Amino acid sequence: MHPKENDVLEHIKVNPFISQSELAKKLGLTSSSVSSIISDLIKKEFIQGQAYVLNTEFPIVCIGAANVDRKFFVNEELIHGTSNPIQSSQSVGGVARNIGENLGRLGENVALITTHGADSEWQTISDLTSPFINLDFAQYVEGQSTGCYTALLSNDGDMEYGLADMDIYDHLTPEVLIKQTYILKRAKCIIADLNTPKVTLEFLTAYAEKHNLNLVLIPVSGPKMDRLPDNLNSVDWLIVNRDETEAQFNIKINNDQELMDAAALWTDLGVRNVIVTNGVKSIAYSNKNGDQKVYDITPSDKVVDVTGAGDSFSSAIIFGWLKGYSVDDIVKMAMANSRKTIETPFTVREDLSEKQLIKDMEEVK
Repeated sequence: MHPKENDVLEHIKVNPFISQSELAKKLGLTSSSVSSIISDLIKKEFIQGQAYVLNTEFPIVCIGAANVDRKFFVNEELIHGTSNPIQSSQSVGGVARNIGENLGRLGENVALITTHGADSEWQTISDLTSPFINLDFAQYVEGQSTGCYTALLSNDGDMEYGLADMDIYDHLTPEVLIKQTYILKRAKCIIADLNTPKVTLEFLTAYAEKHNLNLVLIPVSGPKMDRLPDNLNSVDWLIVNRDETEAQFNIKINNDQELMDAAALWTDLGVRNVIVTNGVKSIAYSNKNGDQKVYDITPSDKVVDVTGAGDSFSSAIIFGWLKGYSVDDIVKMAMANSRKTIETPFTVREDLSEKQLIKDMEEVK
């Protein structure tokens, strides 16, 4: 590589959105010279377009929700039709975002594709998320509010009302992803939650199959199971709970054998690996080769907040798989991360690292 090409590349590494005029000023070159150098770097496949994506990067790409979560705790018995004294808290959330932050804290290079407004909610999300996730590929939608979830909790901790302002994710269309195919094509793994519209998920499964990409789908609720793509043959992992599985197949799961049988229904549809969780009781695993197993869960007696349980579990499954761990160790890793997360007040635990997770995994019986 020519020294001037290397100088340009180093500046792009620091700021992928740097303009050619700014590059010219910093390097003491003419704009035409910088343009020529960038053209050569693209031809040599060191970078791709603007924002200049370095071809040495193979990120995990998370697609789906990034929102602000608000909780209102009623101090006494909730009385309808009048003012109730409360305490409140606010945090950042969204399934795709939460999984991405877990993976970022574990040392992975993570990019998030989501849709957002130009408001204080997005600024909060950006401030708290950007240390762990690349947000350059998030799409601003004019006239829309950033996703927000509000929960009203009674004085005994039960949810009275849940209010979801999530319309903005309807704008997470195939056209948004088509603009980002250069990053999708280079992804180590693509993770999509089912806040994403079905038509977009259909695009993703077809794209992953065409380009032989690792793909993980994460359901978010029973009512949104109708967003699952019709063809699941390109899905490497589906991480789903009992309620979502019952909704999908119109069945009732009453014991571990039925949980394992239900997991096999997913692999019959083409999913290569599936995890079906059953709350704090058990986990069933099944794969396309016919391997099946049920894992018992030892509930924590130090629960502080269960909000991040599912996303911390899913992220550890994905992390362990990409690292090449056995299924037994992958499940141990996931149970450890989920357990340690709910023992903190945080949706994503602040002490998470690869070293810490391996240590925690070794404690799981």
